Amino acid sequence: MATRQEKDTLGVVELPAKAYYGAQTQRAIENFPISGLKPHRALVRATLLIKKCAAEANMGTGRLEPEIGKAIMQAADEALAGRYADEFVVDPFQAGAGTSHNMNVNEVLANRAEEILGGELGAYQAVNPNDDVNMAQSTNDVFPTAMRLAALGMARELLVELEGLARALRQKGVEFDPILKSGRTHLQDAVPIRLGQEFAAYAGAIEKSLAGIERTLPELCEVGIGGTAVGTGLNAEESYIALVVQALARETGFPLVRGADLAERMENMDPFVALSSSLKGVAVNLVRIANDLRLLSSGPRTGFNEINLPPVQPGSSIMPGKVNPVMAEVTDMVGFQVIGADVTVTMAAQAGQMELNVMMPVIAHNLLFSLEILKNCVHQFTTRCIEGITANEERCRNYLDQSVGLATVLAPAIGYAAAAEVAKESAKSGKSIREVVLERGLLSAEEVDEVLAPLPLTSPGVHGGRR
Repeated sequence: MATRQEKDTLGVVELPAKAYYGAQTQRAIENFPISGLKPHRALVRATLLIKKCAAEANMGTGRLEPEIGKAIMQAADEALAGRYADEFVVDPFQAGAGTSHNMNVNEVLANRAEEILGGELGAYQAVNPNDDVNMAQSTNDVFPTAMRLAALGMARELLVELEGLARALRQKGVEFDPILKSGRTHLQDAVPIRLGQEFAAYAGAIEKSLAGIERTLPELCEVGIGGTAVGTGLNAEESYIALVVQALARETGFPLVRGADLAERMENMDPFVALSSSLKGVAVNLVRIANDLRLLSSGPRTGFNEINLPPVQPGSSIMPGKVNPVMAEVTDMVGFQVIGADVTVTMAAQAGQMELNVMMPVIAHNLLFSLEILKNCVHQFTTRCIEGITANEERCRNYLDQSVGLATVLAPAIGYAAAAEVAKESAKSGKSIREVVLERGLLSAEEVDEVLAPLPLTSPGVHGGRR
């Protein structure tokens, strides 16, 4: 491979001749071969937007020559369009605070801008990565701002998918509303419930989780760009700060505002902890719902078999005809990963010292990864599982008729103690609650029918009255 040499403050570095990145990126490649992963596309995109808007703002203050600024903006636009994607290569597990990532973007844009102005890669005669692309900036204000922009964009995408899931669950709630079944608490027989009520409750849980994410987003719109190294704004004019925030708001469509305290925006990771925690809440509900669906569809002959999940692929390499609840299973796995990522975000957020949290790269990686896999998983769970669920109404009714939980509704009519005796005999003998009541002469057939009429039992009220 042909190579070229570049020099940085530590000495000479050899790197691929055609690479748009430079010496500091090459050092990062050599220093951090940790995960084999590249930076998340949303983080790269957000950083490119910051560099583009910073060039515009610096031209606006008169500090950056228009020829150089326009070349940087053109390079950023090209990268935002998908060119040079292979040039953003720094492992997410890297030097603290994201300096390597920031310099990777600076070098790619500087080299492309140099090329636009007629120079050669690595020359930095017309455009310098530090002096021009990074003008009025520091990694310490660029990286947390990029984290905010990336998280805002991906959170919006996730919210769309969660809205679709909640809508699909609501629709199933309506579809299954006439179907009566036995409720279960402690995985034991309980009083009747409608299958539609179960699905409506799932929808409500997802809607509340969705609202939890939305509550975290306004604080992410308070950006600290312009704070530079320690939040004091050294080397960044007040007019630059106003211009760059205005440009970023225009480019992203988010209601961005300058943070009231730029130092606080840099060192405090609370907004990311809050968002990560809300994602954990989503994951917990998804896992709970997925596990319920696995139970409700279990069997088909030796389990509950109250619902059918869409068969999307064969389930066994040895057992012919076996179909597994794979979409519910993958949802569980994604949920576990998101919960684990939240622990990492929490630990990293409390590990900052003084004016900077140097653990930002691992926060960004885990947060954006969680947003990505949740978005994709929720879409697949909705379209390949929830929307295709059907109910086994007869199976639900059979379980209801045999449920010991029906004894509960007898209590107002015959008293708790007598109802408990009925339940015990039913469980021991295998007879239905109705049969035991009639054999014991506790109620007439008409009274039993009135008390045990199933549909009224799934709404508030005392049915049959006290005798």
